[in-house]
Amino acid sequence: MDIVRDLGAALGCGDGAATDIGPGHHRLATPELTVDVLGDARTAHRVVHLLPGGGLNVAAAYCTAQGRSLARFLADHGYLVIGTTPREDALTPDLIGPHCADWGLDGHRTDLGRVLDAATAVTGLPYELLGHSAGAALALATAAARGEDAGLRRVLVLDTTGPYDPRTHPELAAKADALTDHFLHQLASGVTTVDPGLKALLTRAATAPDSPSALPRPAGRTGRFTNLGLLHYALTHTRDLPGPVNWIYHRAQSSGTHTFGPTPAEDHFTLDHTPFPVWRQAIARLGSGLQPTALLRDLAAIWAQRTDVHHIDWPAVRADVVWLNTELGRGDHDFGARLIRTGGASVDYRVVPGYGHGDIVWSATAERDVWRYLLPE
Repeated sequence: MDIVRDLGAALGCGDGAATDIGPGHHRLATPELTVDVLGDARTAHRVVHLLPGGGLNVAAAYCTAQGRSLARFLADHGYLVIGTTPREDALTPDLIGPHCADWGLDGHRTDLGRVLDAATAVTGLPYELLGHSAGAALALATAAARGEDAGLRRVLVLDTTGPYDPRTHPELAAKADALTDHFLHQLASGVTTVDPGLKALLTRAATAPDSPSALPRPAGRTGRFTNLGLLHYALTHTRDLPGPVNWIYHRAQSSGTHTFGPTPAEDHFTLDHTPFPVWRQAIARLGSGLQPTALLRDLAAIWAQRTDVHHIDWPAVRADVVWLNTELGRGDHDFGARLIRTGGASVDYRVVPGYGHGDIVWSATAERDVWRYLLPE
Protein backbone atom coordinates (compact mmCIF):
# COMPACT_ATOMS: atom_id res chain seq x y z
CA MET A 1 0.00 0.00 0.00
CA ASP A 2 3.01 2.35 0.51
CA ILE A 3 3.48 2.88 -3.22
CA VAL A 4 -0.15 3.92 -3.56
CA ARG A 5 0.13 6.31 -0.61
CA ASP A 6 3.35 7.83 -1.93
CA LEU A 7 1.98 8.17 -5.44
CA GLY A 8 -1.16 9.78 -4.07
CA ALA A 9 0.92 12.26 -2.10
CA ALA A 10 3.01 13.07 -5.17
CA LEU A 11 -0.19 13.72 -7.14
CA GLY A 12 -1.66 15.95 -4.45
CA CYS A 13 -4.37 13.55 -3.32
CA GLY A 14 -5.88 14.11 0.09
CA ASP A 15 -6.31 11.58 2.86
CA GLY A 16 -8.65 8.75 1.97
CA ALA A 17 -8.11 9.21 -1.76
CA ALA A 18 -7.16 5.54 -2.27
CA THR A 19 -9.80 2.85 -2.65
CA ASP A 20 -9.13 -0.88 -2.39
CA ILE A 21 -10.65 -2.38 -5.57
CA GLY A 22 -9.45 -5.95 -5.12
CA PRO A 23 -6.33 -8.03 -4.47
CA GLY A 24 -3.33 -5.92 -5.42
CA HIS A 25 -5.53 -3.25 -7.02
CA HIS A 26 -6.00 0.26 -5.65
CA ARG A 27 -7.58 3.37 -7.14
CA LEU A 28 -6.52 6.95 -6.49
CA ALA A 29 -8.81 9.92 -7.03
CA THR A 30 -6.96 13.12 -7.83
CA PRO A 31 -8.88 16.38 -8.29
CA GLU A 32 -8.89 15.82 -12.08
CA LEU A 33 -7.94 12.20 -12.82
CA THR A 34 -8.49 8.65 -11.62
CA VAL A 35 -5.36 6.51 -11.31
CA ASP A 36 -5.46 2.72 -10.92
CA VAL A 37 -2.46 0.86 -9.49
CA LEU A 38 -2.02 -2.92 -9.80
CA GLY A 39 0.89 -5.22 -9.04
CA ASP A 40 3.64 -5.55 -6.47
CA ALA A 41 6.09 -2.63 -6.41
CA ARG A 42 8.55 -4.73 -4.40
CA THR A 43 9.09 -7.21 -7.25
CA ALA A 44 8.17 -5.16 -10.33
CA HIS A 45 10.95 -4.68 -12.87
CA ARG A 46 9.33 -1.72 -14.60
CA VAL A 47 6.16 0.33 -14.75
CA VAL A 48 3.60 0.23 -17.54
CA HIS A 49 1.20 3.15 -17.88
CA LEU A 50 -2.20 2.24 -19.37
CA LEU A 51 -4.02 4.84 -21.46
CA PRO A 52 -7.64 4.05 -22.43
CA GLY A 53 -9.32 4.86 -25.71
CA GLY A 54 -11.66 7.77 -26.33
CA GLY A 55 -14.69 7.76 -24.04
CA LEU A 56 -13.32 4.84 -22.00
CA ASN A 57 -11.74 4.61 -18.58
CA VAL A 58 -9.11 2.25 -17.19
CA ALA A 59 -11.67 0.03 -15.45
CA ALA A 60 -13.61 -0.55 -18.67
CA ALA A 61 -10.67 -0.80 -21.05
CA TYR A 62 -8.10 -2.78 -19.10
CA CYS A 63 -9.72 -4.33 -16.01
CA THR A 64 -12.64 -6.05 -17.76
CA ALA A 65 -12.39 -9.57 -19.15
CA GLN A 66 -13.95 -13.02 -19.20
CA GLY A 67 -10.84 -14.36 -17.49
CA ARG A 68 -7.64 -12.49 -16.71
CA SER A 69 -7.76 -8.83 -17.74
CA LEU A 70 -4.96 -7.11 -19.63
CA ALA A 71 -4.05 -5.09 -16.53
CA ARG A 72 -3.81 -8.25 -14.45
CA PHE A 73 -1.91 -10.05 -17.20
CA LEU A 74 0.77 -7.36 -17.16
CA ALA A 75 0.92 -7.27 -13.36
CA ASP A 76 1.34 -11.05 -13.31
CA HIS A 77 4.30 -10.64 -15.67
CA GLY A 78 6.25 -8.38 -13.34
CA TYR A 79 4.93 -4.92 -14.17
CA LEU A 80 3.72 -2.29 -11.76
CA VAL A 81 0.61 -1.23 -13.67
CA ILE A 82 -0.54 2.38 -13.44
CA GLY A 83 -3.62 3.35 -15.43
CA THR A 84 -4.69 6.95 -15.92
CA THR A 85 -8.34 7.69 -16.67
CA PRO A 86 -8.74 11.09 -18.39
CA ARG A 87 -10.72 13.89 -16.82
CA GLU A 88 -13.66 13.67 -19.26
CA ASP A 89 -14.74 10.37 -17.67
CA ALA A 90 -15.99 12.33 -14.63
CA LEU A 91 -18.05 14.83 -16.63
CA THR A 92 -21.67 15.36 -15.73
CA PRO A 93 -24.05 17.60 -17.71
CA ASP A 94 -23.50 20.53 -15.33
CA LEU A 95 -19.70 20.28 -15.75
CA ILE A 96 -19.64 20.45 -19.56
CA GLY A 97 -18.59 23.89 -20.69
CA PRO A 98 -16.11 26.04 -22.64
CA HIS A 99 -13.19 24.76 -20.57
CA CYS A 100 -13.59 21.35 -22.26
CA ALA A 101 -12.41 22.98 -25.49
CA ASP A 102 -8.87 22.77 -24.06
CA TRP A 103 -9.01 18.99 -23.65
CA GLY A 104 -7.21 18.11 -26.85
CA LEU A 105 -4.25 15.79 -27.21
CA ASP A 106 -1.86 18.33 -25.67
CA GLY A 107 -4.13 18.77 -22.65
CA HIS A 108 -4.25 15.01 -22.17
CA ARG A 109 -0.49 14.85 -22.53
CA THR A 110 -0.05 17.46 -19.80
CA ASP A 111 -2.30 15.48 -17.44
CA LEU A 112 -0.45 12.25 -18.21
CA GLY A 113 2.90 13.97 -17.67
CA ARG A 114 1.98 14.68 -14.06
CA VAL A 115 1.34 10.98 -13.47
CA LEU A 116 4.48 9.88 -15.32
CA ASP A 117 6.72 12.25 -13.36
CA ALA A 118 5.11 11.34 -10.03
CA ALA A 119 5.40 7.60 -10.69
CA THR A 120 9.04 7.89 -11.75
CA ALA A 121 9.89 9.95 -8.67
CA VAL A 122 8.17 7.45 -6.37
CA THR A 123 9.28 4.16 -7.95
CA GLY A 124 12.61 4.97 -9.62
CA LEU A 125 11.71 2.37 -12.25
CA PRO A 126 11.86 2.65 -16.05
CA TYR A 127 8.48 2.75 -17.71
CA GLU A 128 6.50 1.86 -20.79
CA LEU A 129 3.40 3.43 -22.30
CA LEU A 130 0.52 1.24 -23.46
CA GLY A 131 -2.47 2.78 -25.19
CA HIS A 132 -5.50 1.61 -27.11
CA SER A 133 -7.12 3.69 -29.86
CA ALA A 134 -7.01 7.36 -28.78
CA GLY A 135 -4.89 6.28 -25.82
CA ALA A 136 -2.33 4.86 -28.24
CA ALA A 137 -2.18 8.19 -30.08
CA LEU A 138 -1.59 9.84 -26.70
CA ALA A 139 1.21 7.36 -25.95
CA LEU A 140 2.90 8.11 -29.28
CA ALA A 141 2.50 11.87 -28.89
CA THR A 142 3.97 11.65 -25.38
CA ALA A 143 6.92 9.55 -26.55
CA ALA A 144 7.64 12.01 -29.36
CA ALA A 145 7.49 14.99 -26.99
CA ARG A 146 9.76 13.30 -24.43
CA GLY A 147 12.32 12.32 -27.05
CA GLU A 148 15.48 11.08 -25.35
CA ASP A 149 13.83 10.31 -21.99
CA ALA A 150 16.05 7.49 -20.75
CA GLY A 151 13.31 6.17 -18.48
CA LEU A 152 10.91 5.47 -21.34
CA ARG A 153 11.77 2.02 -22.69
CA ARG A 154 8.88 1.03 -25.00
CA VAL A 155 5.60 2.25 -26.47
CA LEU A 156 2.91 -0.42 -26.86
CA VAL A 157 0.28 0.56 -29.42
CA LEU A 158 -3.07 -1.24 -29.70
CA ASP A 159 -5.20 -0.56 -32.78
CA THR A 160 -4.75 3.08 -33.60
CA THR A 161 -4.39 5.15 -36.75
CA GLY A 162 -1.39 7.27 -37.62
CA PRO A 163 -1.33 9.43 -40.74
CA TYR A 164 -2.91 7.92 -43.81
CA ASP A 165 -0.32 7.59 -46.54
CA PRO A 166 -1.38 10.22 -49.13
CA ARG A 167 0.27 8.24 -51.92
CA THR A 168 -1.55 4.95 -51.34
CA HIS A 169 -4.74 6.16 -49.60
CA PRO A 170 -5.41 9.72 -50.79
CA GLU A 171 -9.17 9.20 -50.38
CA LEU A 172 -8.78 8.41 -46.67
CA ALA A 173 -6.42 11.34 -46.14
CA ALA A 174 -9.04 13.57 -47.79
CA LYS A 175 -11.81 12.21 -45.54
CA ALA A 176 -9.64 12.85 -42.49
CA ASP A 177 -8.99 16.38 -43.70
CA ALA A 178 -12.73 17.01 -44.01
CA LEU A 179 -13.28 15.44 -40.58
CA THR A 180 -10.74 17.82 -39.06
CA ASP A 181 -12.69 20.75 -40.49
CA HIS A 182 -15.91 19.24 -39.11
CA PHE A 183 -14.57 19.18 -35.56
CA LEU A 184 -13.06 22.65 -35.92
CA HIS A 185 -16.51 23.88 -36.90
CA GLN A 186 -18.08 22.02 -33.96
CA LEU A 187 -15.68 23.70 -31.53
CA ALA A 188 -16.30 27.10 -33.09
CA SER A 189 -20.03 26.47 -32.57
CA GLY A 190 -19.50 25.73 -28.89
CA VAL A 191 -19.81 21.93 -29.09
CA THR A 192 -17.07 20.75 -26.72
CA THR A 193 -18.01 17.08 -26.20
CA VAL A 194 -19.30 14.22 -28.34
CA ASP A 195 -21.36 11.27 -27.12
CA PRO A 196 -20.63 8.16 -29.24
CA GLY A 197 -23.84 6.60 -27.94
CA LEU A 198 -22.68 3.19 -26.70
CA LYS A 199 -23.89 3.78 -23.14
CA ALA A 200 -27.36 4.68 -24.34
CA LEU A 201 -27.44 1.71 -26.71
CA LEU A 202 -26.52 -0.64 -23.88
CA THR A 203 -29.11 0.84 -21.55
CA ARG A 204 -31.91 0.40 -24.08
CA ALA A 205 -30.72 -3.12 -24.97
CA ALA A 206 -30.64 -4.08 -21.28
CA THR A 207 -33.97 -2.55 -20.27
CA ALA A 208 -36.04 -3.21 -23.41
CA PRO A 209 -34.10 -5.64 -25.62
CA ASP A 210 -37.03 -6.61 -27.86
CA SER A 211 -38.48 -3.12 -28.32
CA PRO A 212 -38.01 -1.36 -31.68
CA SER A 213 -35.05 0.99 -31.88
CA ALA A 214 -35.01 4.28 -33.75
CA LEU A 215 -32.93 2.89 -36.63
CA PRO A 216 -34.43 1.05 -39.63
CA ARG A 217 -32.74 -2.11 -40.80
CA PRO A 218 -30.71 -1.69 -44.02
CA ALA A 219 -32.43 -1.08 -47.36
CA GLY A 220 -34.66 -3.88 -48.59
CA ARG A 221 -35.44 -5.16 -45.08
CA THR A 222 -38.58 -4.19 -43.27
CA GLY A 223 -38.85 -2.89 -39.75
CA ARG A 224 -36.51 -1.28 -37.29
CA PHE A 225 -33.77 -3.06 -35.38
CA THR A 226 -34.71 -4.22 -31.92
CA ASN A 227 -32.67 -2.47 -29.25
CA LEU A 228 -30.58 -5.60 -28.68
CA GLY A 229 -30.20 -6.18 -32.42
CA LEU A 230 -29.02 -2.60 -32.96
CA LEU A 231 -26.42 -2.91 -30.22
CA HIS A 232 -25.02 -6.07 -31.81
CA TYR A 233 -25.10 -4.50 -35.27
CA ALA A 234 -23.27 -1.45 -33.93
CA LEU A 235 -20.58 -3.71 -32.50
CA THR A 236 -20.13 -5.93 -35.57
CA HIS A 237 -20.89 -3.47 -38.41
CA THR A 238 -19.68 -0.19 -36.94
CA ARG A 239 -18.60 1.20 -40.30
CA ASP A 240 -22.12 0.85 -41.72
CA LEU A 241 -23.78 3.06 -39.12
CA PRO A 242 -24.13 6.84 -39.38
CA GLY A 243 -21.56 8.89 -37.47
CA PRO A 244 -18.71 11.20 -38.48
CA VAL A 245 -15.93 8.83 -37.35
CA ASN A 246 -17.35 5.37 -38.11
CA TRP A 247 -15.70 5.24 -41.54
CA ILE A 248 -12.29 4.86 -39.89
CA TYR A 249 -13.07 1.24 -38.95
CA HIS A 250 -12.44 -1.34 -41.63
CA ARG A 251 -15.52 -3.06 -40.34
CA ALA A 252 -16.25 -3.15 -36.66
CA GLN A 253 -15.63 -2.75 -32.98
CA SER A 254 -16.05 -6.50 -32.54
CA SER A 255 -15.72 -9.47 -34.85
CA GLY A 256 -19.05 -11.23 -35.33
CA THR A 257 -22.04 -11.81 -37.58
CA HIS A 258 -25.50 -10.33 -37.99
CA THR A 259 -27.90 -12.42 -40.05
CA PHE A 260 -31.17 -10.73 -40.96
CA GLY A 261 -34.40 -12.65 -40.52
CA PRO A 262 -37.83 -11.99 -42.04
CA THR A 263 -38.60 -9.68 -39.10
CA PRO A 264 -36.33 -7.77 -36.70
CA ALA A 265 -37.21 -10.21 -33.91
CA GLU A 266 -35.82 -13.04 -36.05
CA ASP A 267 -32.41 -11.47 -36.64
CA HIS A 268 -29.57 -13.70 -35.46
CA PHE A 269 -26.23 -12.34 -34.25
CA THR A 270 -23.01 -13.72 -32.84
CA LEU A 271 -19.71 -12.39 -31.49
CA ASP A 272 -16.51 -14.25 -32.38
CA HIS A 273 -13.95 -13.06 -29.84
CA THR A 274 -15.38 -10.84 -27.11
CA PRO A 275 -18.38 -12.38 -25.34
CA PHE A 276 -21.37 -10.08 -25.04
CA PRO A 277 -21.26 -10.07 -21.19
CA VAL A 278 -17.74 -8.62 -21.41
CA TRP A 279 -18.94 -5.86 -23.73
CA ARG A 280 -21.87 -5.23 -21.40
CA GLN A 281 -19.62 -5.08 -18.34
CA ALA A 282 -17.11 -2.78 -20.03
CA ILE A 283 -19.75 -0.33 -21.22
CA ALA A 284 -21.49 -0.41 -17.83
CA ARG A 285 -18.22 0.66 -16.18
CA LEU A 286 -17.96 3.86 -18.20
CA GLY A 287 -18.28 7.19 -16.53
CA SER A 288 -19.63 9.89 -18.83
CA GLY A 289 -18.64 7.97 -21.96
CA LEU A 290 -18.04 11.37 -23.59
CA GLN A 291 -15.21 12.32 -25.90
CA PRO A 292 -13.84 15.89 -26.01
CA THR A 293 -14.35 17.48 -29.41
CA ALA A 294 -10.84 18.92 -29.18
CA LEU A 295 -9.40 15.41 -28.81
CA LEU A 296 -11.31 14.18 -31.86
CA ARG A 297 -10.13 17.24 -33.78
CA ASP A 298 -6.50 16.45 -32.98
CA LEU A 299 -6.87 12.77 -33.85
CA ALA A 300 -8.41 13.65 -37.22
CA ALA A 301 -5.59 16.12 -37.82
CA ILE A 302 -3.06 13.33 -37.20
CA TRP A 303 -4.82 11.08 -39.70
CA ALA A 304 -4.86 13.88 -42.27
CA GLN A 305 -1.36 15.20 -41.46
CA ARG A 306 -2.88 18.59 -40.74
CA THR A 307 0.17 19.98 -38.96
CA ASP A 308 -1.56 23.36 -38.73
CA VAL A 309 -3.96 21.77 -36.22
CA HIS A 310 -1.90 19.10 -34.44
CA HIS A 311 1.44 17.46 -35.16
CA ILE A 312 3.28 14.44 -33.82
CA ASP A 313 6.99 14.51 -34.59
CA TRP A 314 7.14 10.84 -35.52
CA PRO A 315 10.94 10.53 -35.98
CA ALA A 316 11.37 12.01 -32.48
CA VAL A 317 10.03 8.79 -30.93
CA ARG A 318 13.19 7.19 -29.56
CA ALA A 319 11.75 4.30 -27.56
CA ASP A 320 11.13 0.94 -29.19
CA VAL A 321 7.56 0.52 -30.42
CA VAL A 322 5.30 -2.53 -30.62
CA TRP A 323 2.33 -1.58 -32.83
CA LEU A 324 -0.53 -4.09 -33.09
CA ASN A 325 -3.49 -3.19 -35.28
CA THR A 326 -6.58 -5.29 -35.98
CA GLU A 327 -7.78 -6.44 -39.37
CA LEU A 328 -11.41 -5.41 -38.80
CA GLY A 329 -10.73 -2.37 -36.64
CA ARG A 330 -8.21 0.24 -37.74
CA GLY A 331 -6.75 -2.05 -40.37
CA ASP A 332 -3.35 -2.24 -42.00
CA HIS A 333 -2.05 1.34 -42.15
CA ASP A 334 1.62 1.42 -41.23
CA PHE A 335 2.63 4.90 -42.42
CA GLY A 336 3.06 6.14 -38.83
CA ALA A 337 5.25 3.13 -38.02
CA ARG A 338 7.39 3.84 -41.08
CA LEU A 339 7.78 7.49 -40.07
CA ILE A 340 8.97 6.44 -36.60
CA ARG A 341 11.58 4.15 -38.13
CA THR A 342 13.13 7.11 -39.99
CA GLY A 343 14.27 8.42 -36.61
CA GLY A 344 16.05 5.15 -35.81
CA ALA A 345 13.61 3.55 -33.37
CA SER A 346 12.71 -0.11 -33.72
CA VAL A 347 9.06 -0.74 -34.61
CA ASP A 348 7.47 -4.18 -34.50
CA TYR A 349 4.30 -3.64 -36.56
CA ARG A 350 1.68 -6.39 -36.91
CA VAL A 351 -1.96 -6.76 -37.89
CA VAL A 352 -4.04 -9.24 -35.88
CA PRO A 353 -6.28 -11.21 -38.28
CA GLY A 354 -9.99 -11.57 -37.57
CA TYR A 355 -10.03 -9.13 -34.65
CA GLY A 356 -12.18 -6.03 -34.25
CA HIS A 357 -11.19 -2.78 -32.57
CA GLY A 358 -12.29 -3.74 -29.05
CA ASP A 359 -11.36 -7.41 -29.33
CA ILE A 360 -7.70 -6.57 -28.91
CA VAL A 361 -8.29 -5.68 -25.25
CA TRP A 362 -11.32 -7.87 -24.44
CA SER A 363 -11.09 -11.07 -26.51
CA ALA A 364 -11.33 -14.30 -24.53
CA THR A 365 -8.27 -15.53 -26.46
CA ALA A 366 -6.28 -12.28 -26.51
CA GLU A 367 -3.57 -13.62 -24.19
CA ARG A 368 -2.65 -16.21 -26.80
CA ASP A 369 -3.40 -14.18 -29.93
CA VAL A 370 -2.16 -10.70 -29.01
CA TRP A 371 -0.89 -9.91 -25.54
CA ARG A 372 2.12 -12.21 -25.70
CA TYR A 373 3.63 -9.80 -28.23
CA LEU A 374 3.50 -7.05 -25.59
CA LEU A 375 5.95 -8.77 -23.24
CA PRO A 376 9.63 -7.83 -23.52
CA GLU A 377 11.86 -10.44 -25.08
